[in-house]
Amino acid sequence: MDYDAMDGLEDAGPRVTVRQASRDRADFTMEGVDLSFANSLRRTLLAEVPTMAIDLVEVQANTSSLADEFIAHRLGLIPLNSKNVDDVSYTRDCEYCEQYCEHCSVTLDLHARCTGDEIMKVYARDLVVSEPRPNEWVGMPVITDSLGLGSVICKLRKDQEIRMKCIAKKGIAKEHAKWAPTSAVGFEYDPHNKLKHLDYWYEEDPAKEWPKSNNAAWEDAPQDGEPFDFSANPGKFYFDVESIGNLEPDAVVLQGIKVLQQKLALVIQELSGDNRNGDADGFGAPRSPDGMQAGGDYGLNQGYTTPFGDTGGQTMYGGGTTPFGATPYGQSGWQ
Repeated sequence: MDYDAMDGLEDAGPRVTVRQASRDRADFTMEGVDLSFANSLRRTLLAEVPTMAIDLVEVQANTSSLADEFIAHRLGLIPLNSKNVDDVSYTRDCEYCEQYCEHCSVTLDLHARCTGDEIMKVYARDLVVSEPRPNEWVGMPVITDSLGLGSVICKLRKDQEIRMKCIAKKGIAKEHAKWAPTSAVGFEYDPHNKLKHLDYWYEEDPAKEWPKSNNAAWEDAPQDGEPFDFSANPGKFYFDVESIGNLEPDAVVLQGIKVLQQKLALVIQELSGDNRNGDADGFGAPRSPDGMQAGGDYGLNQGYTTPFGDTGGQTMYGGGTTPFGATPYGQSGWQ
């Protein structure tokens, strides 16, 4: 992305200064906005930027030492490339299917069998993406280590085997952490605590026991005896966005701003009573893949399934039934 400053627009609105940018990290300052907007952006970056993650796992064979649910959970936490994720429809909005298809999901196959005497490790690189898919990027496992292996999924001994079909869907971290685009979002303002928003606990000297952050170098320190300004408000905010690899950090920020715009547009629409389509979600604000169903059961057909079919709407967290009767965790649906 081009971070060149836009001359002549210094007073036109929010101002952003990029201090550091890399493949997985963006460090920038934001001015010309108030605290509520800056904090809203921080919360959006953490929880409401849509990404891709494995949401359904069909277990065809598993003779490893790990339970089906355990492996399904590990698969869900493997970061998947989410570039141009807007090309992927939410499952709830898909016009072509009721559960998943090439327009709202990406299929990944995992098949590994140990034939030697040594312990075999199964990595994220062993996930094979099936075509077709919404675009050429989404759904590919994110592999950043120097050996090109990716995350370890499980280990197999001789004659042990796993064979699974994984369905990746679009979602947000507010629903589950596997859809999180960031590992952390650093946020700070007023590093010298001029506004007294922080009341430091200390034993002897707060200046020594609470050292200033590096952001303090970007603002003037308060002078001795300087009177307190009761009308002052924070005007400069420091962000440090660290991506997990499914999206570049600048794309995470842009998507976060887009989500805020959609949510504000929805508020304006509701307040003005302008809902021509009769759809409260006309602006496409992000939600979970399936959401609440009409019957009140949450997230039907989610989690892992078996080759025997989806007989009880079970998830990886229990509930539902199996071909062999009720599970130890109770009947189908949330109790």
